[in-house]
Amino acid sequence: VGRDQPTFIIAEACDNHMGDLAVAKEMALQAKLAGADAVKYQHHLPDEEMLPDAPMSDNFAEPLYEFLLKHALKLSDHAELMAYCTSIGITYMCTPFSYKAAQELAGLSGGIDVFKIGSGEMTDIPSLVKISKLGKPMILSTGMCTLDEVDETVAALRAAGAKFALMNCVSEYPPVYSDLNLRVIGQLLERYPDLVIGHSDHTPDLYTCYAAVALGARIIEKHIILDKKTPGPDQSVSIDM
Repeated sequence: VGRDQPTFIIAEACDNHMGDLAVAKEMALQAKLAGADAVKYQHHLPDEEMLPDAPMSDNFAEPLYEFLLKHALKLSDHAELMAYCTSIGITYMCTPFSYKAAQELAGLSGGIDVFKIGSGEMTDIPSLVKISKLGKPMILSTGMCTLDEVDETVAALRAAGAKFALMNCVSEYPPVYSDLNLRVIGQLLERYPDLVIGHSDHTPDLYTCYAAVALGARIIEKHIILDKKTPGPDQSVSIDM
């Protein structure tokens, strides 16, 4: 992964597997067959990342806390998925939503190669610095952040000696096309000339990804689902496989 390398494609499985390990494996296989470089999952420890009475999201038919208790993958599932991804030749990636989740992933046999950090944790600098001490590179999404906030996180991670990349991101699910503002990619490239810049896309098609690559994105993250007719928390922002 680098500014002078081909764009690295991440297929974001999110929780569209609904906790079914067989479905999660099939998502990895279909991502591999589609040409993705990596498939990414999420590791949730609900009590570490939210209050039980967290406000409802329009993405879910029930409180997120309850949804994650029912449908989030277990650590043993991640271990099996990591081994499966290795066996079929696709990079396993995962987003920890807390420092404890990152510790658990780092402790898996074989070890995780890279952490993907979601936009919600971009300004949680104490946790990010601790995660960086686990010795793995990070890819951080910047949705909802001001450039000053991005500057602050970048400075803290540089001071910690972390290896990381940044993802342009609009935190709308799905976004209004007029809100995408893809020229931010160019601003990030100029502002952080030593960093790889990518784009995390939440549109239900591929056109924005093509434009992002043309503007210099060298990592693309795209939500996936096996079948758009099946339920999933991110179904509306996912492409089918």
